[in-house]
Amino acid sequence: MADRKIIAVVGATGAQGGGLVRAILADPTGGFAARAITRDVTSEKARALAQLGAEVVQASIDDEASVARAFEGAYGAYCVTFFWDHYSPEKEIAEARNMAAAAKAAGVQHVIWSTLEDTRLFIPLSDNRMPTLKDQYKVPHFDGKGASNKFFTEAGVPTTFMLASYYWDNLIYFGAGPKKGPDGVLAFTLPMGDAKMAGIAAEDIGRCAYGIFKAGKAEIGKTIGIAGEHLTGAEMAAALTKALGQEVRYNAVTPATYRSFGFPGADDLGNMFQFYHDFAGPVNGLRDVGRSRALNPALQSFDTWLAHNKERIPLE
Repeated sequence: MADRKIIAVVGATGAQGGGLVRAILADPTGGFAARAITRDVTSEKARALAQLGAEVVQASIDDEASVARAFEGAYGAYCVTFFWDHYSPEKEIAEARNMAAAAKAAGVQHVIWSTLEDTRLFIPLSDNRMPTLKDQYKVPHFDGKGASNKFFTEAGVPTTFMLASYYWDNLIYFGAGPKKGPDGVLAFTLPMGDAKMAGIAAEDIGRCAYGIFKAGKAEIGKTIGIAGEHLTGAEMAAALTKALGQEVRYNAVTPATYRSFGFPGADDLGNMFQFYHDFAGPVNGLRDVGRSRALNPALQSFDTWLAHNKERIPLE
């Protein structure tokens, strides 16, 4: 460990952080070592990372002092929040402030902050084309992250701002996969019309982040969007049809209909898809597939991801 640069990874047992830890450990000659930060070092996922060779350290991003201790001696830090654990942008903002302050206190030389757009810069709260949520947000799980960029900048922390894309893994874990209609035919529901949406395999987020750390100081101060592919709902349904060996129809609903589905976070996600649709040009323009592949030569397309994961998609 002493002769390698330590990357401290917040959320190491999650999708993004876990991918980064595995990318570091898969490259033993890369000059980096992985410090996996987690709230519970005894969890099955934490123990699995330790067995792979990661240093596993306990900290909570709700506690600035514990994060500063976990960052001590690290060259780099990967900072991410977990909106879907609590549905609170205010909590995300407080956690981002803690991580920025901890990185400053520990003297971290390169931070990647996993952020997203503050959608209110595109569609203000006064614009009724999209409902305002929680009194002060359009897309809460985007806006809290985007509003937190300033903590890293104002603290003078050397930061790369990384914008991820829609996780294809949501088809497995988030109930977003195809569902059988009354006629027994699978339907893939998405409120995207015929606009293209940037998507990515969750594992590739960490791999792209590792590419940013390897690129070093040249990426500090930049905003880098990552994606595996830009696809329409119809193109995703066609790929699912091919992979699953049965018809999958694209069910293009409106964002308002999606918001009405009533599951936890449906209003937030409905607004997110509306943002993706209405601002597809700038959103997809920031998420450059070629740039992502340069950072991560193993970048997966949707077809490649499906080939590896189709059996894991629940077909209800």
